[in-house]
Amino acid sequence: MGAVTHLASRRVGRALVVAALVASALAVPARAADQPAFGTPTATATFLSGIRLSEAVTLPAGVTRVDALVRTEGSERTLAAPVSLPGSGTTLGYQFPTPSGALPANTVVELRFRVTLADGSQVLGPVARVRYEDTRFAWKTLSGPLVRVHWTEGGDAFGRRALSIAEAAVTKASAFLDVSETEPIDFFIYADRTAFYDVIGPALQENIGGIAEPAIRTLFAQVSATGLDDAWVGIVIPHELTHIVFATATDNPYHPPLHWLNEGLATYLSAGFDSASRGAVHSAVAGGTLMPLASLASNFPASADRFSLAYDEAVSAVDFMVRTYGRDGLVELVRSYAGGMTDDEAFRAGIGLDVAGFEAAWLADLGAPAPSPFGPRPAPAGPVPSGWGGAAPTPGLAVGSPGPGNPSNGGVGASDQLVFVVAILGLGIIGFVLGVFATTWLRSSRGRGGGTTGGSETPR
Repeated sequence: MGAVTHLASRRVGRALVVAALVASALAVPARAADQPAFGTPTATATFLSGIRLSEAVTLPAGVTRVDALVRTEGSERTLAAPVSLPGSGTTLGYQFPTPSGALPANTVVELRFRVTLADGSQVLGPVARVRYEDTRFAWKTLSGPLVRVHWTEGGDAFGRRALSIAEAAVTKASAFLDVSETEPIDFFIYADRTAFYDVIGPALQENIGGIAEPAIRTLFAQVSATGLDDAWVGIVIPHELTHIVFATATDNPYHPPLHWLNEGLATYLSAGFDSASRGAVHSAVAGGTLMPLASLASNFPASADRFSLAYDEAVSAVDFMVRTYGRDGLVELVRSYAGGMTDDEAFRAGIGLDVAGFEAAWLADLGAPAPSPFGPRPAPAGPVPSGWGGAAPTPGLAVGSPGPGNPSNGGVGASDQLVFVVAILGLGIIGFVLGVFATTWLRSSRGRGGGTTGGSETPR
């Protein structure tokens, strides 16, 4: 009896094992059926149009949302854009728009789809990568130890000359800031001004001859096939490449360095504090038009005269810093940003003064009083009724006693209230429009990326 019982137990055990294996085998497809099945994604870039992401996918029932995720090289942010759920088909598609100025050429872009399931969980599809290139031209390329030059017009001598200028500029800036550059820098030279403006976008000043994009280690410049020996070219190229070396020296995930410091150093190493800049700064001191360095901390003015003066002030401040505190002090200051220091902490580490203290010392060296900041001023007081002895009324509000039409509102009638509301709405609309314009301009003026912000230079 015991032997029969033991045999039956073994048979039951085997049956349970087999049942478990069958159940397990059946459970795998059930779980897989609840998940999307992704194919191989493809990303195709069309310059000045967009980047198209396509992918065949099998979606389970109950999918509530599909998004396209886009991340550009050098950015810490990911764009999420909703995608229409496919009907009878099984292909997902998304177009990332790239009009003029929206995305620098030579940027690597990563795209993928994200599916949100019925239970709220999300599944990521595979990543597709594509380099957004200006394919309008047949580029010639010449590479050196640090720089790759790409140009369209001019012979090999043109390319060698451009490469020589660029390599020397990177070597000089690296040695000055004690930075080791190891990754290549791409340098694209446009002979046609219109084509160059297509790359930098319509929001930037039209007097720009070159612009650096440190986040993608790329420089764009507009130089004709016969203009490489022009004096301004020998300034603009080193200036913009210095921005890339500066970005390497100050790289941090927290905040960009002061804009005037970045531009001032690039000008100092490319053109120096020349007589034209000295004259402009001294004239501004004499005329009371010198701008505070604090007003140049994140951007430069857009008007041509103030834009030019901003560069002159920036290189003046850097020249004073080197003369007073030495190159080592400046280098220590610049390199401190990479450690995540604030502006004041970096300045104290390098020269022993905070930003305000340095500006005061710079102004004293110039013999200039502290400049008055530009900005809104209090409005003059409005008309006051005769015999009024109290404080001036609030501008725009009538003062009177309760009476017909304004029995309990302190003398403000219904018509006055309507005028006030309309005025406030009008000011709000104007403020909104100006805000949108300013945001667009600031975005186009580079920290893109982030960023850090890139630099620009006026040929002069």
